[in-house]
Amino acid sequence: MTTEEKPRKEPDPRDPRALLRKHGLTPKKGFGQNFLVNVGVIERIAAACVPDDERGRASVLEIGAGTGALTAALVARAGKVVAIERDRDLFPVLTETFAAEVDDGRLRLVEASATHTDLAALLRELTTPRTLAGNLPYQITGQLIEIAVSLAPLISRAVFMVQEEVADRLVASPGSKDYGALTVFTQASFDVTRVVRVSPGSFHPAPKVTSAVVALTPCATPRAVEDDAFRRTVKLAFAMRRKTLRNAWASLGAATVERCAARAGIDLGLRGEVLAVEDFARFAEGLRGLA
Repeated sequence: MTTEEKPRKEPDPRDPRALLRKHGLTPKKGFGQNFLVNVGVIERIAAACVPDDERGRASVLEIGAGTGALTAALVARAGKVVAIERDRDLFPVLTETFAAEVDDGRLRLVEASATHTDLAALLRELTTPRTLAGNLPYQITGQLIEIAVSLAPLISRAVFMVQEEVADRLVASPGSKDYGALTVFTQASFDVTRVVRVSPGSFHPAPKVTSAVVALTPCATPRAVEDDAFRRTVKLAFAMRRKTLRNAWASLGAATVERCAARAGIDLGLRGEVLAVEDFARFAEGLRGLA
């Protein structure tokens, strides 16, 4: 009795591993390159960027397109995608792979570094609703999240792949061990939710840490004005977590701290890690009033 051989599944020509082999390239550690190869996770991210009720009309600005695995899924759902890639070796790969999508206007490729590009200008070229998306390199995650905060008025959401420990900090609540300055600065402008946890095996090469995808949705009304007074208030409060607020804010002047805390209804015997974003905002408002 013979058994029929199952037909061999043809490799996906757009799989990052296949594209890298085809072009004789390897991931660059200096760029923090870990290419997402898990198709299920890619589809989850694409759906978070472009929900079903926005298919065909939403637009996406993708940071760090890599070999285009997520780019392809985004183009399939969005009305228009602008994808940024700084790697000079990968950019020709994207140009070749997505020639048809570029020609028909569904995709625009930009060779640039996201941290040195006017992302606001690129977003304004796109129609609403707009999503900012990307697999953020660990070295510049904080910098890119700070940029996202400044872009909150221009977007409907931001969807980022980050290390799981960063995701824990972004979604943390006051009083928890993960709650800190990054939490406050992000939640001042966004509601943050965790989309999916991503294992190391979902990447090529596999990183040593677990990752997570988070969705940042701009608040209808920001919880704080993120100016110098607010940033200084938050940074001082978390500079040494075990200090009480009276000691953490001492450099602002004892009289100033007492007055602003009284006006904001804040107990100076507490530590910064228990204050909500709105508490920091009220204290900072008092500082502005004394300037």
